Amino acid sequence: MNETALPPHQEILCQQVLMDDSSVFSVQWTIVPTRQATGISADFLLERYLAYIRRFTLSIIRPVATAGGVEFRLLDTTTSLISFTGPIRREEGGEVSLTLHICGGFLVQPDQCHRGELAFLVEDTGYGARLTLRLADFCPLILGSSRPSRPRKWLYRFTQAYIHKVVTVRFLARVYRELAGGAACVRVVKATVRRGEEL
Repeated sequence: MNETALPPHQEILCQQVLMDDSSVFSVQWTIVPTRQATGISADFLLERYLAYIRRFTLSIIRPVATAGGVEFRLLDTTTSLISFTGPIRREEGGEVSLTLHICGGFLVQPDQCHRGELAFLVEDTGYGARLTLRLADFCPLILGSSRPSRPRKWLYRFTQAYIHKVVTVRFLARVYRELAGGAACVRVVKATVRRGEEL
C-alpha cells in the first residue's frame, strides 16, 4: 500500500463517561499519517477548533479571546456559556498539549467553576500524529449536583453530551481531510480510557 494513500475509513476513537463524582470525561482522537502531519501543532488544533465552533453553531456560540483567556459567548452578548483561562502548554516526550482550564460560565455548576479543562494534544506515535481533544472534570449545570437524578443524566446525554460529541467528531474529520486530502469515510470507534457511566 502506498504510504500516502488514505485508508478506506478514517477512524475517530471516542469515549464519553460520567465519573463517580458526576464530572464529565470526554475524549476523541484520530491519527493522521506522518507525511501529512508535518508541522501540525496543538496551537493549530486550538485555533481551528475555536473557528469551527462558531461555524458549526452558525455564530450562536462565539469564542472570544479575553484578557483572562477564552469565553464561549452566546450570540453578540457578554453572556459566557463557558469561560476558560488562557492555554497552558506542556511538552512531554513526543506529546505537546495546550490546556484551557474552566473558570466559569452559565453552563457550569456555580460551585464547581474551579475545576474542569479542555485540552488539545498532538502526539508523535512513530507512524503518524495522534490528534486528541479531551474534556475532563467538567461539571455541567444541567446535572445539578454531584448526585444528579436519572432524568438530569438523560437530559445531559441527549443534549450537551451529544452535541459535544458530534462537534468534536466532525471537527477531527474536517482536520484529517484538510491535512491528508481525499474524503475517507468516517468510522467512530468506542474507546475505553476511563471507567464510568457511559454517556
